[in-house]
Amino acid sequence: MSASESKELLRTARALTGMTQAQICELAGIPLITLRRIEGKPDHVGLVATETVANLTRVYESLGVQFLDAGVVASGPGV
Repeated sequence: MSASESKELLRTARALTGMTQAQICELAGIPLITLRRIEGKPDHVGLVATETVANLTRVYESLGVQFLDAGVVASGPGV
């Protein structure tokens, strides 16, 4: 997923959980400024480690969000 795609998907995933940025940061163990960079910058490459984005993805998945490829059918909430 590109940086601009991850920005939109991760922001949407957070919206699906109904959680605040601060709550997600606590679960992911990352600073609030990092999530703000990911959600706010069109291209956060170089500003945020790819491992951090992968960690956020795992947090959202643990909360029941599914990240789907085109054409895949969700078995619950999906982005």
